[in-house]
Amino acid sequence: MATLTIRLPDDKHSRLKALARRKKMSVNKLIEEMSTQTLAEFDSEIRFRTLAASGDVKRGLELLDKLDSE
Repeated sequence: MATLTIRLPDDKHSRLKALARRKKMSVNKLIEEMSTQTLAEFDSEIRFRTLAASGDVKRGLELLDKLDSE
């Protein structure tokens, strides 16, 4: 496990501490959960863009038309 030191404005740090308290967790756990969510969103976007780049536009539009007609 790695240690990461970050610099945040005091007001942002205070808000993160308040959010962590409200969720009954440490700021460390809150940041860990937020980073997991952000990485999952990033992975999904990359996967979507990769699939979209290799897709067939004509076939995709045909499928959308088929969905609209049903």
